[in-house]
Amino acid sequence: MSIRKKPVQQSRRPSTGAASRIYSRENVGRYAERARQRRRGRTIRRGILLGVLGVLVVGAVAAGSWFTSIVSRLNDSNIITGDLLATLVDSDVTQDPFYMLLLGTDGRNEDEVDRTDSIILARIDPTEKQVTLISIPRDTAYEYNGSTVKINAVFSYGGADDMVKAVNDLCGVEIAHYAEVSFEGMKALVDAVGGIDLYIPEGDGVDDPEAGPVVVEEGQQHLDGEAALTFSRARHQFADGDYTRMRHQRMVIGALAKKILNELEPSNVIPLVESLANMVVTDLSPTDIAALVNAMRGMDPDEMYSANLPSWAGQDTYINGQSFVFVYEDDLKEMMARVDAGKDPQGPQTMGTSGEGEGGTVGDLYNNSNEDWVTGNATTSSESEEDSGSGGEGSTSTE
Repeated sequence: MSIRKKPVQQSRRPSTGAASRIYSRENVGRYAERARQRRRGRTIRRGILLGVLGVLVVGAVAAGSWFTSIVSRLNDSNIITGDLLATLVDSDVTQDPFYMLLLGTDGRNEDEVDRTDSIILARIDPTEKQVTLISIPRDTAYEYNGSTVKINAVFSYGGADDMVKAVNDLCGVEIAHYAEVSFEGMKALVDAVGGIDLYIPEGDGVDDPEAGPVVVEEGQQHLDGEAALTFSRARHQFADGDYTRMRHQRMVIGALAKKILNELEPSNVIPLVESLANMVVTDLSPTDIAALVNAMRGMDPDEMYSANLPSWAGQDTYINGQSFVFVYEDDLKEMMARVDAGKDPQGPQTMGTSGEGEGGTVGDLYNNSNEDWVTGNATTSSESEEDSGSGGEGSTSTE
């Protein structure tokens, strides 16, 4: 039986006329043009991708450079030294209470010894949203390297590291963080947040050319940086001098806290850190500052606890012709035990000591004049709570 083979199907080939039309020079030109367009499209897409990647890389480098610049200014290695960092204790600024030393200086001039005009020990509790401000008189007597010196001289002699050690020793604490701001930085910081609103009690207005060129009137005021600095430095016109100045400094800190925590938009926190880097030197990182601001947001600054060291100065506190402030050591130890427990310090707001059950907040400073504190006629919120309607005698006794 013969097998018939299936004929192989012939490929269809275009006729001679069709072939001539497809492979004409005109069609070859069209194909070549399409190929060029496809290549050009791929080149454009590749260029766009590379451009986007380039922008991202440049942006990342710029962001990294910006962050590095912020850190280098904020954590100035000439001040935040290895010795200082070794003295500070570890803390989680959003989870644990910690102590921070706040110094206001007259600036760092090459030809002059630096001085601290303001020394404040702050206890900050981010979980309870509570802050305690304890002012340390700059003339407080302290034994340093075998000699009795004013505590602000420790900063001049030994820098930030020795200053932290001195306050640790004096107050029986372990400081975790450090911040330093100059007079010019203080002015710029207040201006950077748009000024502060402050109620100036009767008798606490300032007209002191040695403190600054601004006259600060009594009553509700909006202060720019120059006015806030003048208010923070004035002392000559007040009966208790440095103690009134320290109260004013705590009032300004309270007003700044209110502006930053409760009135500043969250989107402005990073610009604030940028501004801080030009005005403040601290061991805190930019991320620590932003996290702490967010953790403390909503705090009532008027409820911040306020006090200065139980102390006195007089004719009996002169050494070699220099006037010193001496601390009531037992009273200080008791006050710091309350501070460490997160309670009202029940400490004085002027020279002397406070009685049991007394205390004060930053809000109380707005409601009493320097004369009220000096004469013992000041009233405080803690007194009102404990003896409501009793018409108690004031919060502070002087000696």
